[in-house]
Amino acid sequence: MSMDTSPRTYRFLPADILTSGYRAVGKIMVTSHGAMGMLNDPTHSAIDVNDARLARLHMPTKLVDHFELVRMMKKHVYAVCMARREDLGPQALVRGGFSNVIEYPIRITTQMFEIEGIMELPGRFDFVSLITEGTREFLPIFNATLTGILIPNLRIEGAGMLINRRQIDLMALLNQRVKPETQS
Repeated sequence: MSMDTSPRTYRFLPADILTSGYRAVGKIMVTSHGAMGMLNDPTHSAIDVNDARLARLHMPTKLVDHFELVRMMKKHVYAVCMARREDLGPQALVRGGFSNVIEYPIRITTQMFEIEGIMELPGRFDFVSLITEGTREFLPIFNATLTGILIPNLRIEGAGMLINRRQIDLMALLNQRVKPETQS
């Protein structure tokens, strides 16, 4: 079904998309399901970024090129950063249908990035089920800050980020951080 005949309403949302080598800043087309619905749609393996400005990660503010349309495979996307939490999608979709959630301050690392923010889960934190079970390929993180591991001047803050669970190396709950020992 083409976009012209589809019963859905489409809209463009500004997004910051990070791969292993590039930062693409542009607009992604979403339905009423928001960015989360589009990125977690198993029937499409690619993402289109309209009005895309590209920068290499090691110089994240220097424009390399500008295209009307850039296409990329979702599996190679590490993170999608959104300015507004609402852009991720309807609350029921983002929370997985649960109304009562527990907020977990968290640090996530990938090969390229560190992300700190809040993960909302319906119950206890279970790393294995987050990474291996379900159909969500991109996990929502709120009030998040993404920094480059080897590129300290790469820092992106967003009200909502979607992190590719297949790219995650580790997760740590910030409330489980070991307190430094005090010297007497």
